[in-house]
Amino acid sequence: MFYLTLILCFICSILITPIVKKLAFRLGATDAPNKRKVHVKVMPRMGGLAIYLTFLIGVFIMNPDSPYHFAIITGSVIIILTGILDDIFNLSAKVKLINQVAAALVVVLWGGIDVDFINLPFEGKLEFGVLSVPITILWIVGVTNAINLIDGLDGLAAGVSSIALISISAMAIVMGDIYVMTIGFILLVSTLGFLFYNFHPAKIFMGDTGALFLGYMIAVLSLLGFKNVTFISFIVPVIILGVPMTDTIFAIIRRLVNKTPLAAPDKSHLHHRLLDHGFTHRQTVILIYAISAMFGLTGFIFSFTTMWGSLLILLIIFLAIELIVESVGLVDKNYKPLLNIVRGIKFEKNR
Repeated sequence: MFYLTLILCFICSILITPIVKKLAFRLGATDAPNKRKVHVKVMPRMGGLAIYLTFLIGVFIMNPDSPYHFAIITGSVIIILTGILDDIFNLSAKVKLINQVAAALVVVLWGGIDVDFINLPFEGKLEFGVLSVPITILWIVGVTNAINLIDGLDGLAAGVSSIALISISAMAIVMGDIYVMTIGFILLVSTLGFLFYNFHPAKIFMGDTGALFLGYMIAVLSLLGFKNVTFISFIVPVIILGVPMTDTIFAIIRRLVNKTPLAAPDKSHLHHRLLDHGFTHRQTVILIYAISAMFGLTGFIFSFTTMWGSLLILLIIFLAIELIVESVGLVDKNYKPLLNIVRGIKFEKNR
């Protein structure tokens, strides 16, 4: 039954997406090209509605059992409506943020999903207390927007989300979490069916309808899979979401350095920088897929290592991220402290 449902969802996603494409044009949910965007013709967006409808079909058939289920679905309705309205009318950043917080509040206050504490290394314990609710809301809203921010190239957000869902679902299998595994795989095949039309050259964009929904679901599923656990396990979803999280963090840093509004769009995200370095559209997407897969695999390995092994992996990850950031100019083209040190060492050796 499980595998047949996944196959059915994949087929439904392929069949529903063209219908949503026609609906997007009819409702005016289109994306016109401009100097900040990569595409050169008017494109239908709101493709995430196809992912969502397919997801609902799978959920209806499987009827997964969890005390959190109805709260998660209710929150997803808020997110989907926000995305649809934004794809049609271009909502303000403030309105979108309010709705994202509302969806997160439904999950936290009604569903009871929050991170109360973390077991620290060497038998320590960090209790969040009254901060557990705002920390959980910050995580949900943060991941939701992180997926939205990387949705800048054909198939990028859908592919990165799919890789994250594979990693989260695999961890759920290991941990014996049937609910997260079921929801994760249903969402995965629904996204892969859409990706058939969304990969370069795309015939439809997922829009905020898809990016916000995928970000919201990935945020919630990662919370369910890793809540109230050890410090090591708490880091795992952060590693799995390495690409969108890193891109978001350095986008904030870049805007603070340049003294521009945090909500202001720019053309300096990871995919923009790779394009500027001469990679083609398809090469850029595949390269980011590869980086995402490495983060996902690292997160999976990280959960099974010793404490010292975990610290070593974290050090390697931080160094790798810093080298990537400096190499592509994610903060600024002149920001290269680590590369300058390496060059200085090489210069001294060659003297």
